[in-house]
Amino acid sequence: MNSTISPPLAWSDSLLLGNIGIDDEHAVLAECIGRLQSARDEDLALALDEVLAHAAKHFAAENALMLDTAFPPRDCHIKEHEAVLSSLGGVKRRLTHGDVEVARRLADELASWFPAHVQHLDSALSHWLCKLRYGAKPLVLRMGRKSTAESAS
Repeated sequence: MNSTISPPLAWSDSLLLGNIGIDDEHAVLAECIGRLQSARDEDLALALDEVLAHAAKHFAAENALMLDTAFPPRDCHIKEHEAVLSSLGGVKRRLTHGDVEVARRLADELASWFPAHVQHLDSALSHWLCKLRYGAKPLVLRMGRKSTAESAS
């Protein structure tokens, strides 16, 4: 049974940063988190594995971008990625022992964490990358849809 506290995370253009590669990866990660939130108990392990695999790949790519471009606050950003991966791994271990509720809580925490991470840490990275390449901040056009996180507040 799905006992998620909040509605599943959904991608929206409010999370766009103006870097198509990062934005595309974020859209996939948001979808993975939403599926984890709405997964049936018997599907939680598979959904958690999907989040963990995509997050690991995405974070590694972002970490490499930050290191390759000498992004000034990279250490803090990389440490946050490491903390999320550590939490995912810990919850995966607990889920293998039947702790469904900890996986449900993690899913909701990820849905709360993700928009803030994108809008604060990742937006700074996107600005940095755009400034290096074009000498300016990215221009982002939004259609006015709200993310699940914004609708809940």
